[in-house]
Amino acid sequence: MTRSLLLDFFPSRRLTFYLAKMFIVRILAVLVMLVLVLLMLDLLGRSGDILAVEGNTQADVWRYASLRLPQLVETFLHNSVLLATIITLAGLNQNSEVTAMKAAGLSAHQILAPLLLTGLVVSGVSFVFNERVVTRATATLKAWQDVDYGVIPEDPDVRLNVYFNDGNDVLMARQMAGRAEDIVLTDVTFYERDDNGMIARQVTGNRATFAQPGWLVENAEVFDVVTTRTVQMDEPLLVAEGTTLDQVLLRRVDPDAETLSELSDSIAALKAAGRRTAELEGRWWHKISGPLAAFLMPLLGAVAGFGLARSGKLFARAVIGMALGFAYFVVENAALAMGNFGGYPPLLAAWSPFVLFFLVGETVLIRTEE
Repeated sequence: MTRSLLLDFFPSRRLTFYLAKMFIVRILAVLVMLVLVLLMLDLLGRSGDILAVEGNTQADVWRYASLRLPQLVETFLHNSVLLATIITLAGLNQNSEVTAMKAAGLSAHQILAPLLLTGLVVSGVSFVFNERVVTRATATLKAWQDVDYGVIPEDPDVRLNVYFNDGNDVLMARQMAGRAEDIVLTDVTFYERDDNGMIARQVTGNRATFAQPGWLVENAEVFDVVTTRTVQMDEPLLVAEGTTLDQVLLRRVDPDAETLSELSDSIAALKAAGRRTAELEGRWWHKISGPLAAFLMPLLGAVAGFGLARSGKLFARAVIGMALGFAYFVVENAALAMGNFGGYPPLLAAWSPFVLFFLVGETVLIRTEE
């Protein structure tokens, strides 16, 4: 009985495959078009910076393209699903195929079912693609950009251009290497500021080791702003005494470059250290809710497929479908931003746009069918 009801939700087997195949072809066509155009525009701005580095060749430009490509696919896949929905349904409507299917007794939901199923499959593929490909490409590209497209350090624990706040004071370093208590900073600059935020003393050194807490700067050179005198220290100088190991480890968390399980471990570690994790928790939930936008887009764009094509309002309905789809992305980004600032709980920030626009899409579809 349940299986019969489930199969009744879809049109015939042949019609289901016909609609799904048509939809997939249009998704791929729109995605390839968007990604290639945007990648070419990106390369126009980046190729000069890449080739300006001594030793880089045309192969490095292609390397950049290979790392940037997964990010563009992730970003514009859901837009491609939305545009493909509008193109598919508008074409079916204009050719009176929607009218023929409804005359055969199919409801709007049954006509839309193959597209929703395809969107669900695309969501699953998107999730796996993000976890297996995009996170790795993002981590590699950011590491390459940190060295200005130069040679990436072989040590995966090396981080470039780091800084730490100790109250009003700021500690900066060109490179940080090592783990836990063995962390070492290279090319260190420490700015000691007064209560008004003005720099009172500057400390520079070629190396600093973690002192639990604080950092010991070796061969320190101290410049006093008031006396304008520079003093060379014979002994290592302790600076940024308020810096703890938890603060150092916190800066390793990049949700875009971590998989779902890795981000879970990072959140657990930061919670144990008593650090705020609302932003990371929101990004964790968004790694699940984000790909499901591909399932939602056929519902939001469905308004373009129903109604009489000869009424002259097909273009207006297509615009409404695009407006609903792009409004979803705006609301989604706004909700995540509110979650980052603590305005929404992380779960609500990640899932409320999906639930809201699912209900909006269903309402518009039912009203259109009536």
